[in-house]
Amino acid sequence: MIRDDALAQLPVRSVLPALGEALDGHGAAVLCAPPGTGKTTLVPLALAGLTGSGPVRRVLVAEPRRIAARAAARRMAWLLGEEVGGKVGFTVRGERRAGPSTVVEVVTTGVLLQRLQRDPELAGVDVVVLDECHERHLDADTAAAFLLDVRAALRPELRLVAASATTDAEGWARLLGGAPVVEAAGVSHPVEVVWAPPERAIRPPHGMRVDPVLLEHVAAVVRRALREREGDVLCFLPGVGEIGRVAGLLGGAPGGAEVLQVHGRAPAAVQDAVLAGGTGTRRVVLATSVAESSLTVPGVRVVVDAGLAREPRTDHARGLSALTTVRASRASGRQRAGRAGREAPGAVYRCWTEADETRLPAFPAAEITVADLTAFALQAACWGDPDASGLALLDAPPAGALAAARSVLAATGAVDADGRPTDRGRRMARLGVHPRLARALLDGAREVGARRAAEVVALLSEEPPREYGDDLASAWRSARRGNDAYGARWRVEARRLESALRGVSGEPAAAASRVDSDDAVAGLIAALAFPERVARLRGGASYLMVSGTGAELGEGSRLRTAPWLAVAVADRPVAAASARVRLGAVIDEETARAAAGSLLDEGEEVRWSEERRDVVARRVARLGAVELTASVLGAPDRGLVRAALLEGLRREGLGLLRWGAEAAALRQRLAFLRRELGEPWPDVSDEALLARADEWLGVELDRARRRADLERLDAGSALERLLPWASGDAVRLAELAPERIEVPSGSRIRVDYGGEQPVLAVKLQELFGLHETPRVAGGRVPVLVHLLSPAGRPAAVTADLASFWRDGYRSVRAELRGRYPRHPWPEDPATATATRRANARR
Repeated sequence: MIRDDALAQLPVRSVLPALGEALDGHGAAVLCAPPGTGKTTLVPLALAGLTGSGPVRRVLVAEPRRIAARAAARRMAWLLGEEVGGKVGFTVRGERRAGPSTVVEVVTTGVLLQRLQRDPELAGVDVVVLDECHERHLDADTAAAFLLDVRAALRPELRLVAASATTDAEGWARLLGGAPVVEAAGVSHPVEVVWAPPERAIRPPHGMRVDPVLLEHVAAVVRRALREREGDVLCFLPGVGEIGRVAGLLGGAPGGAEVLQVHGRAPAAVQDAVLAGGTGTRRVVLATSVAESSLTVPGVRVVVDAGLAREPRTDHARGLSALTTVRASRASGRQRAGRAGREAPGAVYRCWTEADETRLPAFPAAEITVADLTAFALQAACWGDPDASGLALLDAPPAGALAAARSVLAATGAVDADGRPTDRGRRMARLGVHPRLARALLDGAREVGARRAAEVVALLSEEPPREYGDDLASAWRSARRGNDAYGARWRVEARRLESALRGVSGEPAAAASRVDSDDAVAGLIAALAFPERVARLRGGASYLMVSGTGAELGEGSRLRTAPWLAVAVADRPVAAASARVRLGAVIDEETARAAAGSLLDEGEEVRWSEERRDVVARRVARLGAVELTASVLGAPDRGLVRAALLEGLRREGLGLLRWGAEAAALRQRLAFLRRELGEPWPDVSDEALLARADEWLGVELDRARRRADLERLDAGSALERLLPWASGDAVRLAELAPERIEVPSGSRIRVDYGGEQPVLAVKLQELFGLHETPRVAGGRVPVLVHLLSPAGRPAAVTADLASFWRDGYRSVRAELRGRYPRHPWPEDPATATATRRANARR
């Protein structure tokens, strides 16, 4: 019997007529309704004609998570007074409860994508509801884009509802072609905000790491909330590990409160118990963000919010993809707080300061902008839009991330050179796992059989608990004998994958003898899935992956000292140069070569070695960044040697060349002319000379073979090639920047061009009779005269000799004539005769 009393209490009921009009008129609508209003339960039932007199329609509801899909189906079935599997059913990966009489079916967005690829028309479906659009999951955004294509090209009568608690309503309305926005007001009770920041400093989250001090504080705030407030407590934490730690800290919760854990990995029975409501005992429900909007937890009056969330991130340079811990957005904070006011007035304890609130992001990042796009790229290719340029998306995929994804698909044989899906790629897409795992399943099954390949891929599709260890083969054995929730899910997924594999490729060949052991099987599958993470030992517990990224094993790992590893899961700790291996398997070199064969390269290698600081010429076999074999190359290609020498010059600088006094002086003269006169005099700075090294060192580079040849090279002779010979200015070098200047004594004195102004350092007596300061650069620049004593020590500096003779000479004469009496000190130096010698002995 339909529970009319419960349906009547759902606030969204008031906007059902407006929603119907919007769908009748436009075919699509955006529904904004707060949590608890019935948008996930009443709306699908009403659209299907199960709660009124309207025509019966087949409705498909897409939820971002399995737990939410199951919960929504159970709630709708309860409202109809039925069991799940009748008029209301659900389908998630590995589980289906629906039958011929099912009118409303709840599916995950991943399942919806699979159906759209198999049957783009969605035959028999009248309405699709995309729930929780505000979460911006990649599968949901992709499904919306595909559905808009279906409406535009195949089934304009297909109705589409984008439903969310808090969303960019205008953006979705534009995406749906100007669809009407229908807003439902919720029955919200006041929620008091209590700011409860930690007293001690908290290290910010990085990767999957959360400061234990924060978790201790969260547990303390939960105990405080239990003391100060009535009702159940819902505590938001970023992940399963943090939930487990806080649960341990709450072992002695005040009043004997029951501590429950809600997340995607929790057993279905536990999830059902939490969502069914309390039994009289006060409860503390520790949950991930899954409880923000997708689920209703009855009895909650208090929310404790740690302020963290998990989002996917991809390090394309290192080939690492993982979830990372981030500060939750303000929108998520509002969603979480609202859980305390669903049934009565409540309170939210926020574990940060009010000032920090203003610095939080407004909304969570759209997954398409931060995640690994390999699966998305395969979906788009199979849909017929390889570059995704024709898809209607709120956010365009980043070009770099999409290019990286397409390169992975090309390497696995999923797409051709034009990005179009191959037959193999279409089979991979139908397996319902990441393309990397699909490749491992297809290729691995031919070597080890369908069952064992499916079991290892199931392990890789959902990372095993940490207590299983970092050895993939050992984790496989633990899953086989384990009776925990993970083991149960793993067995279901392994059976699904085996069945799917047979459906797309028939019966695989029997296992090959060389991969009989668990270790060999696990290693082969992991290497096939992540070929760029194949790694070779380079000492201790340190490995080098073929991608070029270093990897380290943890203390006590049984994988230590293995010559080769297939790294399945890795992350990079803060400030660490190497990745940390969290799950891997032992392999041999033959398996490494087979799995990462596309990265195998054999050929001549002529390069500048940083370690040897010289040219190295070898014949090398490499697997990506990992060197397999090497031998000395007797007669390397001259062009490669030349390029290596140029690289050495760029790395070590012009000091590799022989800069004698003449060469250094020539460079200074040219630099002076460039500074004072500009073109056509060449730029001889380090940067410019290195950039033109191939030009002015051309002949010498052709003859050189190693570093020693560069060190013997006369840089001065080579530098003359840069003089402006073509314009004829080169012949004026001695005129414009003379190497030496002849002074009145007849001496030819070298000019120093190394400073800002040319310097002529000469004994004072040799300039007697010279009235004007010598000039260079065509008379533009006076030299700076350093007047020296007879012993060659500085006596005075001037750029104006006439002024010096007139004003400065007398003081210098008075100081020096007593010290050097044998040298001439005339009263009028301007008319005296210059000399290099002392007076003749009387």
